Amino acid sequence: MEQTSPAQPNPVNYNPDNLLNALIERLELKNDAALARLLEIAPPLLSKIRHRRLPVGAALLIRMHEVSGLPVRELRNLMGDRRQKYRISLVQGKPKEG
Repeated sequence: MEQTSPAQPNPVNYNPDNLLNALIERLELKNDAALARLLEIAPPLLSKIRHRRLPVGAALLIRMHEVSGLPVRELRNLMGDRRQKYRISLVQGKPKEG
């Protein structure tokens, strides 16, 4: 049985739908399109997040905090991300060789 490391979110508990639904409810919005307008992002971005093709990035998480007033910790908890520490990948953001 493989254990999930503390640096990785548990895929069983990770559910960005909970986060998006909670924001829609808290901000009294009708749907994802209204949330996208409020966050000032393109609606397909939220669709990609809902379909797990794109993670909730730091910039979007901060924007959600600014719009909702909820602490970032609470926003992360809503989507099941309960990591205590974050590590920056040495591969991430590195230009491709070639």
